[in-house]
Amino acid sequence: MKIDRILISRIDAIGDVTLTLPMCGYLKSLFPSSEIYFLGRGYTQAVIEACSAIDHFIDYSKLSDLPAVKQSAHFKSLSLDACIHVLPNKRLSFILKNAGIPFRLGTTNRWFHWLTCNKLVKLSRRKSNLHEAELNLRLLSPLGVKDFPALESLHNYYHFDRITGLPEDINRLLSADKFNLILHPKSHGSGKEWPLAAYKNLIELLPAEKYRVFISGSEKEKPLLAGWIKTLNPEVVDLTGRMNLAELIAFLHKSDGLIASGTGPLHLAAASGIHALGLFPSTKPIHPGRWAPLGRRATYIESGGENLDRITADQVALKMQAWFKSE
Repeated sequence: MKIDRILISRIDAIGDVTLTLPMCGYLKSLFPSSEIYFLGRGYTQAVIEACSAIDHFIDYSKLSDLPAVKQSAHFKSLSLDACIHVLPNKRLSFILKNAGIPFRLGTTNRWFHWLTCNKLVKLSRRKSNLHEAELNLRLLSPLGVKDFPALESLHNYYHFDRITGLPEDINRLLSADKFNLILHPKSHGSGKEWPLAAYKNLIELLPAEKYRVFISGSEKEKPLLAGWIKTLNPEVVDLTGRMNLAELIAFLHKSDGLIASGTGPLHLAAASGIHALGLFPSTKPIHPGRWAPLGRRATYIESGGENLDRITADQVALKMQAWFKSE
């Protein structure tokens, strides 16, 4: 089987894309001379380009408005040997079939894959007990992959090490003698969120002489957090809306830890190798069995209910104590 150029298609959110990176790293370990192309949205470009296992990023945001025939022609010009539909997309399935890619991999539970893919994997994400990153790896079986890394070792395949510089005005905010802790309270509505009051309680529990606390969030989340941030200790640093995604990734690499619900920055922190504590409900399909952060210093707390209200600041602070014992 000739596998020189492989396209990974995942045109969704930051967290989903981040948990696809170990698949790319494992592919590179199996086919070290191959070129890996990643088809994603423009807003996830910084995540994809930070992975040194990926050779080329293709911005689907720039292709999606083109007629299907022109999109197929573009992919055909790349002389791809295989494409893997990590996120099923009907239109893309037909476009990539018409591009003449020899091996087209998809799951059996999408009817359009039966018409467009010639390598099918029996896989149902909703019904599976596997982690999202493990599910991604199972899509490689038609390429002759029979052995898969254990979940606890998947972080070794992130290759999340191609990092851009950090602006000096942001860099100077980091403390040289305190634990630089990022709290990321919002999730763009993608999951359950820990109450802002609980984050405030946690901040009040943390010794100021030991922690430098930052609040992160996107430009859209800034007005949602502004009033709450004004109620916090004035030493807490407001970073909402101040960094683009590439800068956030660089800031994570220089920080010590992050606490968030199951959202993109949690997975970015875990991939960066810093302490990452995720807060999760117990309901499927958004429970930690499917979406827990993967990393050498990553862990989580499960609420035991549908929301995160049951998780207390004391529980989180207690979990954080283990960070220092493990170093």
